Amino acid sequence: MIEFGQGLLWFLQGLQRIEHEILVFAAFWFVVGLFDEFAMDLSYFVLKVTGRAHTQTLPAGYGHAELSAPLAVLIPAWQEAAVLTTTLRHALSAWPQRALRIYVGCYRNDHHTLASAMRGAEGDPRIRLVILDRLGPTTKADCLNRLYRALCDDEARSGKAFGGIVLHDAEDMVHAAALQVIADGLAEVDFVQLPVRPEPNPHSPWIAGHYADEFTEAHAKTLVVRSAFGSGIPAAGVGCGFARAALARIADARTSAEGAGPFAAECLTEDYELGLVVSRGGRGARFIRTRDADGNLVGTRSYFPSQLHLAVRQKTRWIHGIAFQAWDRMGWGGRPFDVWMALRDRRGPLIALVLAAAYLLLVIDAVLWLARDMNLLLVPPLSPTVRAMLLLTLFGFVWRAVLRLAFTTCEYGWREGLRSLLRIPVSNIIAIMAGRRALAAYVRSLRGAPLVWDKTLHLDHPAGLPPLPSLLQVAR
Repeated sequence: MIEFGQGLLWFLQGLQRIEHEILVFAAFWFVVGLFDEFAMDLSYFVLKVTGRAHTQTLPAGYGHAELSAPLAVLIPAWQEAAVLTTTLRHALSAWPQRALRIYVGCYRNDHHTLASAMRGAEGDPRIRLVILDRLGPTTKADCLNRLYRALCDDEARSGKAFGGIVLHDAEDMVHAAALQVIADGLAEVDFVQLPVRPEPNPHSPWIAGHYADEFTEAHAKTLVVRSAFGSGIPAAGVGCGFARAALARIADARTSAEGAGPFAAECLTEDYELGLVVSRGGRGARFIRTRDADGNLVGTRSYFPSQLHLAVRQKTRWIHGIAFQAWDRMGWGGRPFDVWMALRDRRGPLIALVLAAAYLLLVIDAVLWLARDMNLLLVPPLSPTVRAMLLLTLFGFVWRAVLRLAFTTCEYGWREGLRSLLRIPVSNIIAIMAGRRALAAYVRSLRGAPLVWDKTLHLDHPAGLPPLPSLLQVAR
């Protein structure tokens, strides 16, 4: 019995030392993250005060005019039969411009998606169906490159070049004014990105809902700051437009005989990389945040994954491509501001590690609290440095929660704003799981594992649903 008591005491004392080390580790990185976020928040507030972060309201009827130069929209599709018909029908209705061409890429072993695309086209000559000769799925970039080559063939036959190329996914619901906003932006810069607006899913207010919180803050604050300071703008893969000449330069620079084109077929996040490459050359890039005359955000609406394993799989791909592959492929060059943005983009694995440490700390603290309550252990005093870090961490958590509440409420209303606070643990758990999977996937890729299109299954489409009132509409 005495030996058991001594063993228990040894175990608890060891656990107490482990707790202290984890506490210092987590608190340190939380403080570093606090200063990082506070610097971004301060930059945003300065832009707001000086009027450089103003969200423009478009006049009524904007977006109905014919395009000054033809635009091509590329939509890669693999196993998208449930949503593709609705996507195409809505896009053709929202964008009546005759100078529009929509290229849809399908695989010859995906008959259901091809049939869905044909139903969506409804004989409209603005739709071009492109069937890949290889069995799917390959990669999204490979499909995009095939669409790009089909576009080049059309240009050669007609003798007319497109003015720009727009990217969208098969599940997107476009805004009627988005095409004109992109066209106007490409008249001045080589790359334009519009906001992405995840739609609240009544069947998944927690898993799908956390995307709304993250995208709203990123596309109402972070990308606004990056654009204002002239930093590289990462492409979201949807609602983004590229000048035709800029993509041609990149395509010409790539030497891969198989899958030749401007999109990196060996990269999981080819859109993110392409946006940064185009941003840093030529005429630069711009993130454009506007609202229509009714107060609706001019951006891309879509449903995001509503199940935990699907959300983790999607974010695994993002972390793998942005944090690991971009580090290898793009390095750390550029201005100090660009290096800061690269650090923010690639911090996913570190965030996952720190959050995992924090949640492990909660479990260890629960055990130690019970032991201390039973007078089995004494509570060691914390050093002034650790106490200061804990206070800063608490302040940082409250600060981040307040801003998340504010941004989500502004776009989705107060109910979603309150839910955003309760969704914080959901976001953290998904980040931890995705970070672990991304590291494992990266290690497998280093060992030669092939890249495949690990896409998300889409079953629902927001088209036909009434738009959720924004705070601007409620105020009116």
